[in-house]
Amino acid sequence: MPTLTSSQIVDATVAMGTSKAKQNTPSRIANTFLAGMYIAIGGFLAIRVGLVLPWESWGAIGKLVFGAVFPLGLMLVVLCGADLFTGSCMTLTTAQMRGQISVKQSLCAGIWAWCGNFAGAFFVAYVIAFSSGLIFESAGGTLPWAKAIVGLTNTKCSLDWMTAFIRGVGCNWLVCLAVFAAAASTEVSGKIIALWFPTMAFVALGMEHCIANMFFIPLGILTGSDSRYTALVNTGDAVALNVGWSDFFISNLVPVTLGNIVGGAVLVGMLYLMANNKSKQH
Repeated sequence: MPTLTSSQIVDATVAMGTSKAKQNTPSRIANTFLAGMYIAIGGFLAIRVGLVLPWESWGAIGKLVFGAVFPLGLMLVVLCGADLFTGSCMTLTTAQMRGQISVKQSLCAGIWAWCGNFAGAFFVAYVIAFSSGLIFESAGGTLPWAKAIVGLTNTKCSLDWMTAFIRGVGCNWLVCLAVFAAAASTEVSGKIIALWFPTMAFVALGMEHCIANMFFIPLGILTGSDSRYTALVNTGDAVALNVGWSDFFISNLVPVTLGNIVGGAVLVGMLYLMANNKSKQH
């Protein structure tokens, strides 16, 4: 299977970052919205097949199943083409540090990606998962998927600021390594394998991805506030939602986003630029 060298991959990430920063507005809107939707679809699949597996019966296998299917989203982003904020933390950094784009272009592209991804992820949360009623499907007289997403939302928003930040660093270190490794292969099968392992690892390890959380947490808040769910809470058959929108933004989204930036820009982008510095040693 043909592969690129580390130096060639860095050149490829520079080209990707340059292309993202120089998109026209319609392309930027479409590409960022698509990426948010793709990550959300991977997240929804993970909820449906992995999140409902009880720890008492399945142990860590439940986390493995959850992590095993989540990479669908990143595969769609890379193979179909879309602009994902977390990957852009690496590509925009390499392009800017190589002098191909300005700091202003890099910041503008990153902000666009974050906002567009949010719109795409929220669309899937509200329309595909919530409004469709899929999250409220019953099994055994209960609402297993609804209870699972509310529990996940409570857990994510209960993290202290520094814990959320560090988990964000670890997450995007692995996500950007997945994108970096996928760029090494010139074949679809190689890209899929390279994307799957690091992405599965960050999910199964419990790291925090800001774009995925733009799907998980709004879906949990919408679900936990709905009368179909609160009726179960009132009978003692489900855990109550104990967080709100301010907890989502302040306690999770801000520190996780900052951690993702550090993980992608510093631990992958900057370090691989340094590792492949071609200037002569003095």
